[in-house]
Amino acid sequence: MSTPRTLHVPDGVEPAILETSRGAFAVQTVRVDAPRAHVLLVPGWTGGKDDFTQLLPHLAEAGFDVTTYDQRGQYETPGAPDDDYSLAGLAADAAAVAAAVADEPAHVLGHSFGGLVVQTAAIEHTARWHSIALLCTGPGALGVSDRRPLQQMADAFGVVPMLEIHRARQVANGSANPPEIEEFLERRFVANSPDSLRAMTLHLLDAPDRIDEVAATGLPAWVGYGELDDAWPLPVQDDMARRLGTTAVVLPGLGHSPNVEDPAALAAAWLPFL
Repeated sequence: MSTPRTLHVPDGVEPAILETSRGAFAVQTVRVDAPRAHVLLVPGWTGGKDDFTQLLPHLAEAGFDVTTYDQRGQYETPGAPDDDYSLAGLAADAAAVAAAVADEPAHVLGHSFGGLVVQTAAIEHTARWHSIALLCTGPGALGVSDRRPLQQMADAFGVVPMLEIHRARQVANGSANPPEIEEFLERRFVANSPDSLRAMTLHLLDAPDRIDEVAATGLPAWVGYGELDDAWPLPVQDDMARRLGTTAVVLPGLGHSPNVEDPAALAAAWLPFL
């Protein structure tokens, strides 16, 4: 989970409910005069739009309109048990959010699990995008070492109360966050749809490697990760970049969530590509 360092919402960042062809999504947006292009930011597992709040102004300063959103069933975007939580469905949501904001194609970045959504969106909605960016993600499912805890969590969603799951995770992982951050993390996690989180967890366990299909779209691709990232192995991310015809950008001193750890550094690393 990405842990915001602050809950302050910078000037110019606006929360909203965005109506799309696939329903309503909770978003944060920043708009500029005469934008160069639109950027869409897709959050990861147990995360949400707030993981990108501090990044939005950096992209706006460079001339981009930006939108980030809670995926279906995440935090402030409702989810129902019979909703489509397949990767294809979540990718269609991303394309619908982008289309509701601008007619022109967007640059899209996916963080962690969001990267799997972006890969599917690139394959199945190619014309919607100018480029794709994959941040701290991999070509398909996580490694074998991650299977047991993720499978246990998948089995718990919808059976064990969300608050109980969250507090067990906090005990297991330890926590030294300020009280207001802890309260936010608890509120966000508990607000998630168990069905959505279960589906996303299972995708982390069994998503196929579709990078060759992504490469075949011809979309320009950017790959980046923190040098201390502990999710997908770094050599796997390096190989993914190679298969996409690029070289991964390594963010010194950062871990799995550069978007909250140092949004200015992430912007500086990504903007030359944009």
